[in-house]
Amino acid sequence: MVGSFSEIRERVAGKEAVVMTAEEISRLVESGDSSRLNEVDVVTTATRAVMSGTYAVLSFPVAEPGSFFRARRAWINGIEVQVGPCPNENLGILDLMVFGTAHSRSRPHYGGGHLFRDLVEGKKTMVEVETDSGRAIQAEVTLDQMPFARLFGSRHAFKNYSAFVNAGRDPVATIFHRLPFAALCAEATFSGCGLINPIQNDPHLESIGIGSRILLNGAEGYVIGTGTRSSKQRPNLSGFADMHLMNPEWMGGFITSAGPECICSWAVAIPVISESILAETGRPDRDIPLPVNDICSRKAIGVADYGDVWTGVDLAVEFEPERCIFCPSCRVEEACPMGALSHEARQPARDESLCFHCGLCVSLCPGGVFRSRLGEVKLKMPSGAVRRIPVTLRQSDRLRAVRLAEDLKRRILDGSFNIVQPVGRIS
Repeated sequence: MVGSFSEIRERVAGKEAVVMTAEEISRLVESGDSSRLNEVDVVTTATRAVMSGTYAVLSFPVAEPGSFFRARRAWINGIEVQVGPCPNENLGILDLMVFGTAHSRSRPHYGGGHLFRDLVEGKKTMVEVETDSGRAIQAEVTLDQMPFARLFGSRHAFKNYSAFVNAGRDPVATIFHRLPFAALCAEATFSGCGLINPIQNDPHLESIGIGSRILLNGAEGYVIGTGTRSSKQRPNLSGFADMHLMNPEWMGGFITSAGPECICSWAVAIPVISESILAETGRPDRDIPLPVNDICSRKAIGVADYGDVWTGVDLAVEFEPERCIFCPSCRVEEACPMGALSHEARQPARDESLCFHCGLCVSLCPGGVFRSRLGEVKLKMPSGAVRRIPVTLRQSDRLRAVRLAEDLKRRILDGSFNIVQPVGRIS
C-alpha cells in the first residue's frame, strides 16, 4: 500500500509488509487480480547485463616499504591499470583503477570483467609494477590481500536499453555482438530486462535516490546518483559496493567482436511511496518500448517492444549434449561469449555457473545441442510496415535477474537487508 518510507520500514520490521517481485506483480495483473496491488509495500527489481561503465578502485601492498619510490605503470593479469591518484611514496603500496572494458595485453579474450570475477572467486592474480626508476616488481595477490577493493558503476542499470541491427551492407565488429554483426538487418541483438528492470518500476526516481541501498553483484552497496549519458528519457544509475562481499555468479566478462566487456547485476527495492510508482508496477513487457538502432549510425530506425523478446520465449537455453554430431571444429566452443562450453573426452560440457543464456549457441550448432526460443524483433517502420528480425544474441540475463529479485525479497523479509531512505532526490 502507498506509504511513507518510515511507515513501510515499520511494516517490514513488524513482519507485516507485503513484498513482491516485479515479476510476481506482473503475473497478478495479467491474471486480472490487480486489486491486490494496493496491498504491496515493496517491489523488488533486478537486472543483469553487459555494463561497460564499470571500474574498480583497489589498494594493496606489493613490496616492502622503501622498496620503490612510486609506481609508474602496473598490470594485473596482463591488464594495464591506471596508477594513482595517490602516489604512496616509499610505502610499497599501489592505489589503482581498473576499467571493466580494459583488455589484457597477452590474452585477447580476457578483460577487466574477467579479472573482477577472478578476484571475487579468490583466485591469485599476477601484479606487475614498473617503478619510476625503471625497476620491475612482480607479486601474486588475492582479493583477501587487498584492504580496499570497491567496484563502481559509472553508467549502470539503464531504464532498459535498445535492440540493434546492422542496416549496412557489410558485417561490423561491435560490442553489441560476439561475432561480426550480419548485414542487411538479418539478425538482432538486444539488452534490457524489461518489466523487472529497476528504473522501469520507478521511472521518475521517486523512491530510488542518493544513498539508496542496493545489491551490486550480490553485495550491499549504494546509489551515488545518475550516471553518464543519463537523461530524463533514458535514466541510468551510478553506484558502488565492496568487492569482498560480492558473489561471482552475478558478474564476469563477456567477449564481443570488439573485445571483452563487463557483466554486472543490480537488485533494487522499490518502496511504494506514491500512486505513480504503483501505477508503473505490473506494466507488461509488451507495453515497454524497445528502440531498434542501426549499429553503424547508432540512430533509431524503428521501435519494437520488450514483449517481442521476453514474452513467449525461453529464459534458459536447454543443453542436450547427446545430440552432438562431433563437428571437426566446434563453432559454439569458439564463439561462446562466456567461454562456458568445453569438450571432455570429446563430449560437450557446459559450465552452468558461466552460461549467460545469451542464445548465440542456438543459431551456431548444426546438431541442435542448444535449444531456446529467443523471440524476434518486430520492427515497426515509419511507413507502418512491420519487419520481423530474429534475435540471435541477448546481452541481458533475465533468468538470473529474476532470481536476484527473488533473493532481495527473501533478504527483506528475513531482515538481512534493510531499506533506507535516500539522503536526497536524484535531479
